[in-house]
Amino acid sequence: MKRHGGMDRTFGLLFTVMLVIAAGNTALQSVLPALGRSLHVADSAVAAVFSVSALLWVIAAPFWANRSDRHGRRAMVLLGVAGYTLSLLLCGAFLMLGINGVLAPLATFIAFILARMVYGALGAAAPPAVQALVAGRTTREERTRALTLIASAFGLGTIIGPAIAPYLVLGAMWEGGPLIGLAGPAFFAAAIGAALWIAVVRLLPHEEAPSHGAAASYPSIGGQSSGATVTAAMAEASQPVGFFDRRIRVWIIAGLVSGHAQAMTGQAVGFLVIDRLGVTPMEALQPTGLVLMMGAISALLAQWGLIPMLDLKPRPLILAGAVIGAIGCVATGTATSLYGIALGYALTSLGMGLARPGFTAGSSLAVGPQAQGSVAGKVTSVNGAAFVLGPSIGVGLYEVWRPLPYLTAATALACLLIYALFNLRPSDPVHEASPEQ
Repeated sequence: MKRHGGMDRTFGLLFTVMLVIAAGNTALQSVLPALGRSLHVADSAVAAVFSVSALLWVIAAPFWANRSDRHGRRAMVLLGVAGYTLSLLLCGAFLMLGINGVLAPLATFIAFILARMVYGALGAAAPPAVQALVAGRTTREERTRALTLIASAFGLGTIIGPAIAPYLVLGAMWEGGPLIGLAGPAFFAAAIGAALWIAVVRLLPHEEAPSHGAAASYPSIGGQSSGATVTAAMAEASQPVGFFDRRIRVWIIAGLVSGHAQAMTGQAVGFLVIDRLGVTPMEALQPTGLVLMMGAISALLAQWGLIPMLDLKPRPLILAGAVIGAIGCVATGTATSLYGIALGYALTSLGMGLARPGFTAGSSLAVGPQAQGSVAGKVTSVNGAAFVLGPSIGVGLYEVWRPLPYLTAATALACLLIYALFNLRPSDPVHEASPEQ
């Protein structure tokens, strides 16, 4: 029971890591459109903030995933949380310099992009390590639900981030001191990140090293003995898996399409609120936060409610997510009121809340235990890849015609539906298939 209780505590800590990372990032996302408009920076420059860091994320995630196979998941979680914290601290410092006129608007955003690159390079170490830890400690039957629960930490974080961000827009800390303003959410998230890093150091156990590379048994997340096995985290025999490996290729494509649809629509929604409601950037903070919260609550409803209740498997998750997401995109792009935007974005996020766990679990179930670390890196990389071009494409299309990014995303999801119907197969028990099978 002690081991089981320890596993429950470990899972809770991993859940918190993902929640905090999501909350900090979405808190920044909710204030960036207002910040860009306040500093008179082009909307496309705001989109570039996430695109550049996402590019580094795509490159770094598989690298750190492979390192975690050799040097341990715990070390990679610590590195990822440290990178996240340092990045937010630098973001807050540069934003405060720009708000107070020390840096010119363009210089502020260039410095902000450099600070986000720290997150892209180092923060990418944590999610694949978390996913591999969870996958290695669950049976195949438990894994979809467990990974969905971990994914829901992002959903919960994206509720908390936009909810508290408007209240962290601070004035000066003392009379005559520098204005913190829109940099407040970054400083607050950095402080939480520092506290989380200390918690991981003290509470996350070191991996148990199996002898002679044999599989080691771990308790399940649910607190009952699962019989799940995982090969040594340090084993050099860890099986590398490529992006075009036939076992995961279809799932990777599904993740890329759904991820780009989410990135395009999510990045443009802050500007949509400002322009459709005809409000100032500062007045748009709370409505934008409300829309993002509605989307996050819908995704959480899918991951905490629908998936466990209906026991949905990866293939139907992708299919249902594509249909609901496409409908939501059309509704968001054509909405003319806050209610309409929030409802449409909630439907879009509900679809993504189904599709993204389907892609994650489907990729994991397609391979055996020795490939979990490598697949976790590919999944994390794909999640980041959506934000390399997705935000810039979305905002670029938005500048051409406001509904265009949403209608484009809906078309892409409709194509994904057709593709998935013919190419996605149910996740059958894996036979340690080789890439050629």
